[in-house]
Amino acid sequence: MVLYFTGTGNSRYLARRIAEGLEMPLYDLNAYIKAGDTAPVQTGRDVVLVTPTYAWRIPRVVSEWLGKTALTGAERIWFVMDCGSEIGNAAGYNRQLAAQKQLRYMGTAQIIMPENYIAMFNAPQKEQARSIVEQAEPALQKVLTQLKAGQEFPPPRETLYDRLMSGPVNPVFYRFFVKAEAFRATDACIGCGKCVELCPLNNIHLENGKPVWGKNCTHCMACICYCPKEAIEYGKKSKGKPRYHFEALKEKRDV
Repeated sequence: MVLYFTGTGNSRYLARRIAEGLEMPLYDLNAYIKAGDTAPVQTGRDVVLVTPTYAWRIPRVVSEWLGKTALTGAERIWFVMDCGSEIGNAAGYNRQLAAQKQLRYMGTAQIIMPENYIAMFNAPQKEQARSIVEQAEPALQKVLTQLKAGQEFPPPRETLYDRLMSGPVNPVFYRFFVKAEAFRATDACIGCGKCVELCPLNNIHLENGKPVWGKNCTHCMACICYCPKEAIEYGKKSKGKPRYHFEALKEKRDV
């Protein structure tokens, strides 16, 4: 089974491609995390977990869900992580997670996809994003070939920098940066509720037709990047930046 969590669609796209290539069922973790559903999942022997990279590891909400959920029948697990630039030493923590689940760790693969973390970085314009997705194809094909053969992914880079970012920096990043306080809706908001619908942690609700954020945020960027009116800002950091979600790349090319 292919399990995935996504913020703005990159991981969903990769997971669908992998599930189709392996002829495996697809399991949307966003829906189950949002519903608080931690009932056992009948996965079969092989599990492929596809996630974005949050602070140089898999998202904390995913590792927490996995800690509570039995993967019935699972024996082996592969991790596929997409990122804007690097995954650090995420593999070391994935190995630990596999051991906790009593699963054979089959490695971690990195696939570069368009950046979406506009609370800190710049997302690419559409044409650049399409190019990045095209350039990701060889890495995706390599992953598919290894998965089809039941092979372990080769060990990724592990430098002192990687260990530092995934180690001490990760919890500091969550503590000081992963907060929803700076999100706000502008006058362009039409009260459609898309942000409420997409938030995997039920951290947004509408008051007087406008979204209000709570304190349980994972910085997935779904609310700000899927807003149809681009009516959400993250303080001053998102102003003027292009929004990114994968599905927009399928729209008619800009003239």
